Amino acid sequence: MAAMVVGIAFLVSALIVTLVDDLLLANFVVPGDTSALARDIEANPKALVFASIGYLAVLVLDAIIGIGLYVVLKPANRRLAALTGALRVLYAAALMIAVLALLFQTIDVFRYAVIKDIGYILFASHIFLLGYVVFVSGYIPKILGVLLIIASLTYSVFFIDIQLPEYFLVLVMLTMAFAEIALCIWLLVKRKSLPEAGQRDLDVAA
Repeated sequence: MAAMVVGIAFLVSALIVTLVDDLLLANFVVPGDTSALARDIEANPKALVFASIGYLAVLVLDAIIGIGLYVVLKPANRRLAALTGALRVLYAAALMIAVLALLFQTIDVFRYAVIKDIGYILFASHIFLLGYVVFVSGYIPKILGVLLIIASLTYSVFFIDIQLPEYFLVLVMLTMAFAEIALCIWLLVKRKSLPEAGQRDLDVAA
């Protein structure tokens, strides 16, 4: 059951974040032009309201994912499973704080970008740790762990202050999406064959 919930929530959460970032908030994040930001908010306040609702939904979904991942991964390592889930929830909380602060205009677009970058760091750390635990678990295909670790490293492009070719950015996004979707599909297909915590308790941190 936990694997099925994680798989579905993962996909829905990713869809909502994509819609909010690429559609609702795309025109609000204009670095260096806070007056334009204020005008955009005044002209279309509903976009930020819907974005806030979307991120609130993501926060709830990611809390569910965090708990579900703990259940799925705790046979491998309880502590790392708990940390993996916690990083997922912290990422969603960072996004929620950023968009609410933007909605109430308590921060400018630069600070919004900083908080969002913190969210990306938390999410990249979550994906990296998830990939590691998957790799050493012994009951989830190692290739999925490798894909997740590679996907986590691709988040570095968000922190590189240079113009990158569009095709490269598309490749990065596809890598991220493929790794996460592959894990979701595997969890949905193999949900009934996953071990319980009592069957396997590897202390990979030792």
